[in-house]
Amino acid sequence: MPTSVIVGAQWGDEGKGKIIDILSAKADYIVRYQGGNNAGHTVVIGKDSFILHLIPSGILHKGRICVIGNGVVIDPRALLEEIKMLESRGIKVDGRLFISEEAHVIFPYHKLLDELKEQKKKKIGTTKKGIGPCYADKVARSGIRIIDLLEEDTLKEKLQNNLEEKNAILARIYDAEGFDLNALLKEYADYGRKIKKYISNTKRILNDAVDKGKRVLFEGAQGTLLDVDYGTYPFVTSSNSTAGGASIGSGVGPGRIDKVIGVVKAYTTRVGEGPFPTEFGPDLMKKIRHKGNEFGATTGRPRRCGWFDSVVVRHAIMVNGLDELVVTKLDVLDELDSIKICTGYRFGKTVYDDFPSSIKALTGCQPVYEELPGWNKDTTHVTSYSALPENAKRYLKRMQAVLKTKIVLISVGSDRSQTFSKGA
Repeated sequence: MPTSVIVGAQWGDEGKGKIIDILSAKADYIVRYQGGNNAGHTVVIGKDSFILHLIPSGILHKGRICVIGNGVVIDPRALLEEIKMLESRGIKVDGRLFISEEAHVIFPYHKLLDELKEQKKKKIGTTKKGIGPCYADKVARSGIRIIDLLEEDTLKEKLQNNLEEKNAILARIYDAEGFDLNALLKEYADYGRKIKKYISNTKRILNDAVDKGKRVLFEGAQGTLLDVDYGTYPFVTSSNSTAGGASIGSGVGPGRIDKVIGVVKAYTTRVGEGPFPTEFGPDLMKKIRHKGNEFGATTGRPRRCGWFDSVVVRHAIMVNGLDELVVTKLDVLDELDSIKICTGYRFGKTVYDDFPSSIKALTGCQPVYEELPGWNKDTTHVTSYSALPENAKRYLKRMQAVLKTKIVLISVGSDRSQTFSKGA
């Protein structure tokens, strides 16, 4: 595995946290390269459950080095709370966590603008964590970076310039109260002092690790269909959640990436607004949502659920260059008499087998389905591919054939132990 990227190949929430946790056992370095605390990676170890929003899931394995790369936007308060949570549960963070000097910082005005914009305009379904406004400042070259928290004069100058603009926007457009320079300066300079021991030149650390042949695992957040370029724009996140983002968000060049692994659910989910061609009707929605515990790890919002969409996943395979697939939550389909796979979309007289860019087509299309028999057997105690019900194996084989990409791992529950190799 020398260097591998793990990405979600649907709309996020594919179970990446668990798979990253499993693969981290064989990694030396685990890297987050985009997004912020709008992500939620859940790892279940026996009776213990950990939900991580910023720190890579590999922190749960002793001795692993975890890196938050330059492509991540960081809310220092959320970061410190996560560190405190881990340490209170016996997980050592000091000496194992390194944060890029060049990552951008989320401020309270980012969060307020995120919330107010969501209220005022057509809803995107943002988590209101300030992620989008922070990335907007980054691109507008007015962002404040982690390194700036350690230089109070620089922080004051940048913060003063930003507040002149943000407070004017808040007052004139949203009729909202602005922020006090001195209060924010004091708060964020204090954050800088508290996280100083973690701040590093992470691009140097990671490239040195690759030079030495260390095993580096890049951990994507969200999913391909939420990528700002390749997702269902504008119902997307504000970063590149595809595999290409790993290089941009870490400083490790694309020629140094050896493998890209995609994670998919055995069905499809998405959170928030936007088109969803294979979405279930209310009765099946309720059943699958309950059985799959389909509620957001970050927001608690109920996820929308639907049949497996091969058009979406083929798109993800192409734009990520996926080498292998992991299928999670197969067990959630255990009680269904029949199961559908979407193989294309029909919109008017047009049939799509490639993922359309048109939101109009995605919203108005009719999915083209293949129907397979269900297995009506509990798979949560299955520990090998050969022991799966025949119809479950038939479903996976058909999925693999439609996608033309090898499935290497299968998950039938939330615990680490409920995962096994598909084999040849």
